[in-house]
Amino acid sequence: MLSKRVALVLLTNARASCNLPKTVIRSQITILVNSFSTKSRTPEEQSFTVSYLISSCGLSPETALRASQRVHFPSSDRPDSILTILRNHGFADTHISKLTKTRPSVLLSDPKKTLLPKLEFFESVGLSNADLAKIISSNPTLLDSSLKNQLIPVYNYLKNVILLDDKQVARSMKTSSRIFGMNLEKSIVPKIATLREFRVPASNISLLVTLHPHVLFRNHDKLNETVKEVLAMGVNPLKSTFVYVLQMMLRISKSTWEHKIEVYRKSGWSEADFRMAFKKQPLCMALSEKKITSVMDFLVNKMGWNPTAIARAPTVLFYSLQKRTIPRCLVIKVLILKGLIQKDLCLHSVLKVTDKCFVDKYVTKYEEDVPQLLDVLMEKRALLN
Repeated sequence: MLSKRVALVLLTNARASCNLPKTVIRSQITILVNSFSTKSRTPEEQSFTVSYLISSCGLSPETALRASQRVHFPSSDRPDSILTILRNHGFADTHISKLTKTRPSVLLSDPKKTLLPKLEFFESVGLSNADLAKIISSNPTLLDSSLKNQLIPVYNYLKNVILLDDKQVARSMKTSSRIFGMNLEKSIVPKIATLREFRVPASNISLLVTLHPHVLFRNHDKLNETVKEVLAMGVNPLKSTFVYVLQMMLRISKSTWEHKIEVYRKSGWSEADFRMAFKKQPLCMALSEKKITSVMDFLVNKMGWNPTAIARAPTVLFYSLQKRTIPRCLVIKVLILKGLIQKDLCLHSVLKVTDKCFVDKYVTKYEEDVPQLLDVLMEKRALLN
């Protein structure tokens, strides 16, 4: 009997012999599969399945052979009808290959009673064909969920209780399709009830589930504990900031949280500075250590900006240091040295404006006094780029 490794080599060679007639290739596969086919099916059945998975679904010989251990079909009638439906709903060859690789049993589903109604349901909630193909091929377990007992009840809860519209439902599903596979009574309902117990308004619950449905996957006790921590920081649950603070605290591990705080501390922030900045812009915890240290070093040590002033306007941390912050700050520094503007100018207002506004206000306005300002701005950008 041939070993599996040798069999796979033969199968690869069979596929590579694309100039051979299909009958010849299929006969090679039949011989191959006969060496280790399961007792529940004939070698011919498994040979046809392997050949079909390679030629129609784009699977590699090795993957097709493994998949054939889980599914087999005597003819192409059922799988052909499945592939036709998938392609009619936007599934490209790459989606079909990915789907059948992880869930080959989809080729055995009932095309009109099982598959088509689910695809039509997801399209009815606002998913485009492109989004649907991407979601289903990445999370094929959705096709195993009952339309009547799982998918529709979750959808109705999102619409009628959490008060999402179809666009919000589609967006939350694109963020994480797992939401439709969750147990409604055991997972979703209790967590929504917890948020309501802390007097989080319906508008914020809707925003949270739309933008960050991952919150519903968290451990119930962890969610309860984190909400208490957010409230203890003085974040108002009635404001949208609460949503962003909560999701960031749920997303970051304790060790990462402590490390980022230490990075900001070394850059000059006190505990009070950090809390103030985090409540204003929770995404400051998502910045890399390199980004934090480089921006803080330039603004504090090169420009002499007070660290607390940065904490009051943490958005400045997100601007590109090379493309925006450094070129503009050099212009401002020239104007300060020339005595044309005040030294205590708020750099946040300088950095947040558009390029046109900045040029009009700080370059064109002073071009008679300092004609080289535009060169300072543009040359620095050119050097950095």
